[in-house]
Amino acid sequence: MKVQYQAKPQYIISTFILFFIIHSTQVGIGIHGYQRIIFLEAKHDSWISVILAGIFTHLVVFVIIKTLQIYGPTDIYGIHNEVFGKWIGKIINSLYILYCLWVFVVILINYIEVMQTWVFSTVPTWVFSISILLLVIYGVTGGFRVIVGACFFSILLSFWIVSLIGYPLRFAEFHHLLPVLESNLTSILKGTHKMTFTLIGFEILYVVYPFMKEHGKVPKFAHLGIAATNFLYLIVMLISLIYFSPGQLENTIWATLSLFKIVKLPFIERMEYVAVSFWLLIILPNLMLYLWAALRGVMRTFEKKPKGVIWFFTFVIFFASLFINTRTKINDFNDFFSRIAFYISFCYPFLLYSLSLIKKKMTSLKEK
Repeated sequence: MKVQYQAKPQYIISTFILFFIIHSTQVGIGIHGYQRIIFLEAKHDSWISVILAGIFTHLVVFVIIKTLQIYGPTDIYGIHNEVFGKWIGKIINSLYILYCLWVFVVILINYIEVMQTWVFSTVPTWVFSISILLLVIYGVTGGFRVIVGACFFSILLSFWIVSLIGYPLRFAEFHHLLPVLESNLTSILKGTHKMTFTLIGFEILYVVYPFMKEHGKVPKFAHLGIAATNFLYLIVMLISLIYFSPGQLENTIWATLSLFKIVKLPFIERMEYVAVSFWLLIILPNLMLYLWAALRGVMRTFEKKPKGVIWFFTFVIFFASLFINTRTKINDFNDFFSRIAFYISFCYPFLLYSLSLIKKKMTSLKEK
C-alpha cells in the first residue's frame, strides 16, 4: 500500500465543504442528553467544561492536520503503514476499522432507543435497524460526493431546529448560573473529560483529507467546523442550565429533546415528535461517513473491493443492534465506548504525530 494517496479528480471536493463534514459528524446523537452527564460532575459550571473541551478539540485537530501534512495527500491508513510497517500497520488499521464500525453501532442503537422512547414505542428494533441501514447503504454506495452532499443538506435543513431551542428563554432563570466557578477545578475537568464523548467525530479528518481540493485551506475550515460545534454545544448547555432546575437536570436523560416539549405552535402540538423524527436527517451523514471510512480502510489495507464487504459489515451491525436493546445495555455500552473513544480520538493523535516525526527524522538521517 502506498503511503500517499491521490484521489481521482471526480472525487475531489471543495475544501470549504470540510466545514460541513466536521460539523455534521460532531452533531449527532450526543447532543440529545450530554447536559446531564456534564452537570453531574461540574454542576452549574458545566458550561466552563464545554468551553475547555472545545479548546482541547481544537488542539487535537491541529495535531491531526500536522500529522497529515508530514506525508502530503494521505490518510490514516497510509500513515499507519509507513510508521509501523506493513504487518503491524495492517493490525492497527484493522483496529481503526473496528472503531469506525463501533461508532456506527453507538449512533444507531442510541437513535433507535430515542425513537422507541419518544415516538414509536411499539415498533421493534429490527424494523428501525433495517430501515436506517438500507438508507445508509444507499448513500454509501452512491460514493463520497453523495455522502458529502448529505452532510451539507443535513446542516442546511436543520437550522429551524436550532432556532426553536431558544424558545425556553421565555422561562429562563439566570441565577442558576451563579456563583461562577463554585465547582472546584477537579470537577470541571471531570466534566471536560465527559464532554469528549459528545465531541468525537472530528477524527474523520484522517480519512477525508486526501479528497480535499486545497490542502492549504484544510486548517481554516476544519477549525471553523469545530468552532461552530463548540458554539452550538455551549449555547444548548447554557439554555439547559437556566431553564432546568438542578434537580431536574440531574434526572433528565435527554435534556435537549425535553426542551422541545414546551414549544407550542398553532399547527403542531407535540414538537418533540417532529424533532426526534427529523433527527434522522442529522445522524444519517454520521452513519454514512463512518461506514464509508471503514470500507476505505478495507480497500486501502487489504486491497479488497467494498461491494461485498459492505453487506458483511451491515449484517454485523444489524445483529449488534438487536443484542444491545435495553437501557442498561445501551448505557453500559456507551460508558465503555466513551472510555475507549477518548484515547483513540483525543490521545492517540498526539502519539501518532510524535511517531511520525521520529520516523521522518530517521528517514532523513538515512538518506544523508
